[in-house]
Amino acid sequence: MVVGRRGRRPAGSGVQLTFEVIAATLRERIRASELGAGDPLPTQAVLMREFGASSLTVQKAMALLKQEGWAVSRPGKGAFVAHDDHHAHPEGADDLDGSEATAPADGTTARVKVLERALAEAAQQIADLRGRVEALESGSGERGR
Repeated sequence: MVVGRRGRRPAGSGVQLTFEVIAATLRERIRASELGAGDPLPTQAVLMREFGASSLTVQKAMALLKQEGWAVSRPGKGAFVAHDDHHAHPEGADDLDGSEATAPADGTTARVKVLERALAEAAQQIADLRGRVEALESGSGERGR
């Protein structure tokens, strides 16, 4: 496989840019069940070492995976597999054009589960903060008397 290193694809060639290779490799790992729904994706540092790529190249690959629905970000936690539907991709599906070729057919359910978990965690954090505020307000109210 020939990889374009400078971000320019020669016209009419089958050269893949490094970020495309990284995204394709991660998609294949998901399809092969090496990574399942909700599993953390390799960190930026790990991918940089594995592919000899810059941080910007890895970021572009992750952005592509998120745009296609293969990954979701959880602020402060990292990127995670959004679905586990490798059976939905018949051989040759990558030969299609556009995001419909790589977007999961039934990955929505897994994405919803990941988002629901993130929402539940956020709701718990809000409840914890609300409790702290109430404790502080009740403590300061007594001091002011």
